[in-house]
Amino acid sequence: MRREPRPAEALTAWQHPFLNVFRHFRVDEWKRSAKQGDVAVVTDKTLKGAVYRIRGSVSAANYIQLPKSSTQSLGLTGRYLYVLFRPLPSKHFVIHLDVSSKDNQVIRVSFSNLFKEFKSTATWLQFPLVLEARTPQRDLVGLAPSGARWTCLQLDLQDVLLVYLNRCYGHLKSIRLCASLLVRNLYTSDLCFEPAISGAQWAKLPVTPMPREMAFPVPKGESWHDRYIHVRFPSESLKVPSKPIEKSCSPPEAVLLGPGPQPLPCPVASSKPVRFSVSPVVQTPSPTAQSGRAALAPRPFPEVSLSQERSDASNADGPGFHSLEPWAQLEASDIHTAAAGTHVLTHESAEVPVARTGSCEGFLPDPVLRLKGVIGFGGHGTRQALWTPDGAAVVYPCHAVIVVLLVDTGEQRFFLGHTDKVSALALDGSSSLLASAQARAPSVMRLWDFQTGRCLCLFRSPMHVVCSLSFSDSGALLCGVGKDHHGRTMVVAWGTGQVGLGGEVVVLAKAHTDFDVQAFRVTFFDETRMASCGQGSVRLWRLRGGVLRSCPVDLGEHHALQFTDLAFKQARDGCPEPSAAMLFVCSRSGHILEIDCQRMVVRHARRLLPTRTPGGPHPQKQTFSSGPGIAISSLSVSPAMCAVGSEDGFLRLWPLDFSSVLLEAEHEGPVSSVCVSPDGLRVLSATSSGHLGFLDTLSRVYHMLARSHTAPVLALAMEQRRGQLATVSQDRTVRIWDLATLQQLYDFTSSEDAPCAVTFHPTRPTFFCGFSSGAVRSFSLEAAEVLVEHTCHRGAVTGLTATPDGRLLFSSCSQGSLAQYSCADPQWHVLRVAADMVCPDAPASPSALAVSRDGRLLAFVGPSRCTVTVMGSASLDELLRVDIGTLDLASSRLDSAMAVCFGPAALGHLLVSTSSNRVVVLDAVSGRIIRELPGVHPEPCPSLTLSEDARFLLIAAGRTIKVWDYATQASPGPQVYIGHSEPVQAVAFSPDQQQVLSAGDAVFLWDVLAPTESDQSFPGAPPACKTGPGAGPLEDAASRASELPRQQVPKPCQASPPRLGVCARPPEGGDGARDTRNSGAPRTTYLASCKAFTPARVSCSPHSAKGTCPPPASGGWLRLKAVVGYSGNGRANMVWRPDTGFFAYTCGRLVVVEDLHSGAQQHWSGHSAEISTLALSHSAQVLASASGRSSTTAHCQIRVWDVSGGLCQHLIFPHSTTVLALAFSPDDRLLVTLGDHDGRTLALWGTATYDLVSSTRLPEPVHGVAFNPWDAGELTCVGQGTVTFWLLQQRGADISLQVRREPVPEAVGAGELTSLCYGAPPLLYCGTSSGQVCVWDTRAGRCFLSWEADDGGIGLLLFSGSRLVSGSSTGRLRLWAVGAVSELRCKGSGARSSSVFMEHELVLDGAVVSASFDDSVDMGVVGTTAGTLWFVSWAEGTSTRLISGHRSKVNEVVFSPGESHCATCSEDGSVRVWALASMELVIQFQVLNQSCLCLAWSPPCCGRPEQQRLAAGYGDGSLRIFSVSRTAMELKMHPHPVALTTVAFSTDGQTVLSGDKDGLVAVSHPCTGTTFRVLSDHQGAPISTICVTCKECEDLGVEGTDLWLAASGDQRVSVWASDWLRNHCELVDWLSFPMPATTETQGHLPPSLAAFCPWDGALLMYVGPGVYKEVIIYNLCQKQVVEKIPLPFFAMSLSLSPGTHLLAVGFAECMLRLVDCAMGTAQDFAGHDNAVHLCRFTPSARLLFTAARNEILVWEVPGL
Repeated sequence: MRREPRPAEALTAWQHPFLNVFRHFRVDEWKRSAKQGDVAVVTDKTLKGAVYRIRGSVSAANYIQLPKSSTQSLGLTGRYLYVLFRPLPSKHFVIHLDVSSKDNQVIRVSFSNLFKEFKSTATWLQFPLVLEARTPQRDLVGLAPSGARWTCLQLDLQDVLLVYLNRCYGHLKSIRLCASLLVRNLYTSDLCFEPAISGAQWAKLPVTPMPREMAFPVPKGESWHDRYIHVRFPSESLKVPSKPIEKSCSPPEAVLLGPGPQPLPCPVASSKPVRFSVSPVVQTPSPTAQSGRAALAPRPFPEVSLSQERSDASNADGPGFHSLEPWAQLEASDIHTAAAGTHVLTHESAEVPVARTGSCEGFLPDPVLRLKGVIGFGGHGTRQALWTPDGAAVVYPCHAVIVVLLVDTGEQRFFLGHTDKVSALALDGSSSLLASAQARAPSVMRLWDFQTGRCLCLFRSPMHVVCSLSFSDSGALLCGVGKDHHGRTMVVAWGTGQVGLGGEVVVLAKAHTDFDVQAFRVTFFDETRMASCGQGSVRLWRLRGGVLRSCPVDLGEHHALQFTDLAFKQARDGCPEPSAAMLFVCSRSGHILEIDCQRMVVRHARRLLPTRTPGGPHPQKQTFSSGPGIAISSLSVSPAMCAVGSEDGFLRLWPLDFSSVLLEAEHEGPVSSVCVSPDGLRVLSATSSGHLGFLDTLSRVYHMLARSHTAPVLALAMEQRRGQLATVSQDRTVRIWDLATLQQLYDFTSSEDAPCAVTFHPTRPTFFCGFSSGAVRSFSLEAAEVLVEHTCHRGAVTGLTATPDGRLLFSSCSQGSLAQYSCADPQWHVLRVAADMVCPDAPASPSALAVSRDGRLLAFVGPSRCTVTVMGSASLDELLRVDIGTLDLASSRLDSAMAVCFGPAALGHLLVSTSSNRVVVLDAVSGRIIRELPGVHPEPCPSLTLSEDARFLLIAAGRTIKVWDYATQASPGPQVYIGHSEPVQAVAFSPDQQQVLSAGDAVFLWDVLAPTESDQSFPGAPPACKTGPGAGPLEDAASRASELPRQQVPKPCQASPPRLGVCARPPEGGDGARDTRNSGAPRTTYLASCKAFTPARVSCSPHSAKGTCPPPASGGWLRLKAVVGYSGNGRANMVWRPDTGFFAYTCGRLVVVEDLHSGAQQHWSGHSAEISTLALSHSAQVLASASGRSSTTAHCQIRVWDVSGGLCQHLIFPHSTTVLALAFSPDDRLLVTLGDHDGRTLALWGTATYDLVSSTRLPEPVHGVAFNPWDAGELTCVGQGTVTFWLLQQRGADISLQVRREPVPEAVGAGELTSLCYGAPPLLYCGTSSGQVCVWDTRAGRCFLSWEADDGGIGLLLFSGSRLVSGSSTGRLRLWAVGAVSELRCKGSGARSSSVFMEHELVLDGAVVSASFDDSVDMGVVGTTAGTLWFVSWAEGTSTRLISGHRSKVNEVVFSPGESHCATCSEDGSVRVWALASMELVIQFQVLNQSCLCLAWSPPCCGRPEQQRLAAGYGDGSLRIFSVSRTAMELKMHPHPVALTTVAFSTDGQTVLSGDKDGLVAVSHPCTGTTFRVLSDHQGAPISTICVTCKECEDLGVEGTDLWLAASGDQRVSVWASDWLRNHCELVDWLSFPMPATTETQGHLPPSLAAFCPWDGALLMYVGPGVYKEVIIYNLCQKQVVEKIPLPFFAMSLSLSPGTHLLAVGFAECMLRLVDCAMGTAQDFAGHDNAVHLCRFTPSARLLFTAARNEILVWEVPGL
């Protein structure tokens, strides 16, 4: 009889078995679907049929969409979506799916090779999908490969929503396929098809072949995998048998699909470990690679290996499983990857241990931790403990971890992946399959390969909560009992027989029952039969025909008993007979019923009663008597005996006739579970108090396997000499554990006083414990008793710590008091108690108090949550108080500190975790912020610790542990480890730093896999790396070398720099006649404390599209002619050599080389970010330029240029942060590079090949570096209160690098040293942040003289002869006579500064940042932060402006009618007039405290040239008229109450039109200053453009001499005809352009710009935020849009060429596009360092001006 379909099934029956989407919706007719852009039908040679080609430079503008309207829905309910497509070579593509969940929430799911990483919100999932050819070094995200093949993308929509958003899939709402790709068709189905097989070939396998209609054609004799690619996502459905795949899987391409933001594994055929990126990889290696792989051999105790490719560091047992998911309730599918004939499966939230490659150690191993042991048992309950079938191991849960424990060796291995407590376990009879379920609803279940530890399958149970699981003996059937969402008991049977072969778990049957079920078992003699027991019922079940049925056993008088457990009697010979099957059932009343399963009757009923024999030590038992019975909780039956566990704490062994007790064992708590081993010789028992052990029946000895706290662990402490661990828990116990065996040694219980904190005495066998009553007690580990108790606190103890030498102990309490104890003798006593010191009401935390590693400092949070206090540990004198609440200025709420910890003493770091989820690193002495780790976790971190070598930072982050590479400033992010099911309360390194402990629900012991760095000192020691020739290997070596930590204070160490020449040293005390000027700033360093180099904010990442031309491109449409401006944001970014005339400076990303005589410029381009500094070699043949790190590069960039040819000879990537300074050695054989405050890396490079010589990470920020001009082997750095001397000494073939640090004397009181330069030997001049100059004797290493040189920080020092130049942050440039300083050196500290006097002083327009002078220091060039380069002459006492740019954003460029001059205005309030031929500044009009926002030059018809005027609009609403000829302001008027945004003259120059940010347009007379008309049509949106042209208006049907338009920010354009002499103004047209709810701009809305077309007066061009990125051309006569020009981005600026059909468009992506409207072609140009917000053609169209921030680039338009 056929079952009638339910209504819901009937509605979707038309979609089964699959649906051809294109055919059903008739895509070829485009009635129910839509296409946009370049979409065409073409014939594909591979498929031999028609396909749709979607192409175009902008994916969003070229697509196919189903259905046609967004208000409609496809309504497709198929679970799987099959997309048959091929990416176009070297192009990007995007696939958007709108999926509706059952609760009608629409989620967009997007797949693209544009995405670099997985991103998710509540309504959007973005997955990277890259198909690329396999290469040894591959970038996982990028363009499609040139040989991209047809791909079958199979998407499991149900699992996508369930895994990533925990939602139930409803239906597919819409699909959008975007350029660039070929698509054959789309299909939906509820069936999982295998595209590579045919039905006849695989008829006997549990797979479904792809229907012929959907299949790709495969020529005879060829393999499907050789021609096509199959991608399943999520990969749970990849369950094809491994053997056939091994024969056919040889594609040369990899398919990468990103399911989450965490790294995921993929097997790769390689002889070395491979490091993988953040996207999982589905990849099949070639047969050649497979043939070299050895087969996996079985072992007696197989390790849990989650990867076939592992490094030596991760080669031991345990998975080292960690996740990057921040949320703990991860319910993810598994990654199923077929490779080399073996299935490798792992949970998606885990990163498999795969080590990073490279020749140098030092970066974090991946993973750096591996789980070694677990202290704990149970979690959700203590009834789940099983023997393996061979009896060698025990399987039990420990909260979210499943532990397999070898009972003979104590070795543990783990099954990791659950994110909540495991509620049920089951193991089949052959030890092949392990089933587990987690507790939190909805319950997620896993099937594991027990031998390998791999997760075979993850699926969601139909039950809300799973209570118990039971396997059949063969493992083909799994039964589970639980509750549904209504609380009804539910039984489910799954078929699991095909899981190991690649099949799926299938629900065979499910049933609801109103009877209570406490235990459920599948019979061993018939896999279709089961039994259950519960309150008042024992039922026998049977599975037949897909239905579960049950019938009750007649219990008679026992029908009211509460049954707790059941077990089947096993046959002795292993050949069970169903007729002999007996079932034993126990109850809480002590009854044990023996039931005949065939006859369904009770054969025997016995009751166990406690009786005590006189004189007997233990009670004896009677059976079947009256009286109170023993509450039996569990039983297990072997062929010879029955084991019974009861709530009185006894495990008893009985014969099957229950005549007498054979053996018993008493436990410390109620027995919750018993299990007899398969051989019947051992009985496993578990108690509700967290104990797990077994009784050996032969030796009659009880062995304890595991003990556990019964509540979360609050704190832990470790003792090194004995290898012991102390833990305190909410279960009111203090326990001592042996770290080697993980066995409990002692426990101390307090029923009334709960322990809160614990710490060991460093030297004695004593530990201290703080309690909730405020008591602090010491315990003896030898006598196991309390030694001393102190009750000086009134509240619960929140912190407890001791100094490393054990002399002092500190405690804090919840009332805010801090106590200090002397622990010099065992009878320790209180020294001080200070009230209101620590933050009151703070929770107890292991990181509440922190003592520095040298024991000198004590830190804690207090006296408020917003402050951290540092005290002297001995005196308790307050040394520092840091207000954490003021650190996060961008936050709207007050930040507070949560935990503190000290770094190694040599670093002097204090780490503070805050409530805003940050970890702030402070200088423990000054309180200065050194660095910050933002967003470490969504919740505050209660515990953190730093390893002794400062390599790893360990953080307790919710249910996870996060490990940060602390030595690397630009850390790629933490490694995250899962396993805990509750928040981690404490983390700590073991005393030997080889292990990590974490405590929460249980105690986890992790091995640290990082190799020991015995030859390194504290961060910065050069590594022993082998560097090969070329820049490539050195880039990687350099980046890692800078990240290596040190283990101690810097000391002289060996290095291998190039052989150094010896420079002649002039006589000591001489006049220093040798040239010591700073040609490339090698001896002058400019990071004054007044201002460090900060790369300018770039609104968007640089454009890197194909076809973008660098600025100097010759033969193109544009050629860069001149650059107006100088980057005052840099340091030492100008060089000048008077002897050769070489003069170079930086402007944004360009190096500008200028001839000071002719003004001609060369432009050296190539940097991807703003250039920070320059250095010229002493031979003046080589120039080095350094830039910061851009969004497209992981490291900064240094380019080495050949000065004579202007070509880049070398490109190196030395630092991960901005380069602060460069310097060549005196012999030009070495180049030193210095990283900024974040990087703190000093690197030496040999200039012969620019190989890395040495890389050192400095322990503190350094502001300057310089070579000794008299000795190439001496190098000096200055920083925070110290001078560091580096000496390179040559001994034969070896060179040693010796380091010596000298502190600045306190008498100087200089603060930070910010600049330096060498004087006459052996003098060194240093500038300070307080304005002092101090003089050092480099030989004696002492400071003997200082004087106050300025009021501001000294950012520049330069010495030559007997004169010293100083430049400060106040703009003062001073010349000092220092000839007598050499003589003062002999006086030592008695020297006086009276012999130093100032010769000259000049005040410039900004802080001095660069300078170069001639040998006599009579003349030089000086750069300031105002963007000005000055020529300075001390002889004349003058400063002449050489290069001058605006210091703020340039808002407008306008041109004089004859093109002799141009004018610019800026937010700095200035209007500057330039000579157009030379771009020299002619006139400047300055308005203080105002921003000039718009500018207009009067037209040629307004009179004689001497009557030309400029109209400038300002932020206060004023409009000023300047006379160019008289260089004076003629008129000031206020036509607007708010800031002006645009201004324009009428065609006759007698009227000025101005617009403001409120949308008003004012019409004024520039001669009288009167405003005679105000137009409010655009009110409410700022006016962005006013454009005026002269046109006869008869064609438009209106009168007037002028035609003008106004565009506003609400995408509206109004066109007007006017005759102002007759006061006539008439509206011609009104245009409104739609704008979507969101645009793809970054941080701001693109402007609405419009302009009249100069070559066709009837046309108007518009750009602005809209549905598409395009230029819209509107015909005023036809009143319609006549053309659209697509753009890659939203436009920021627009200009039309008057002489040609050229259109210039600037973008926020630092790119300029030139469009030939006649030819329909375009070309892109790079060169700007920021958004190109302004572009203007000159009236003759020969030049094009573009502006980005304050830099102006002038381009020539060839051919005009």
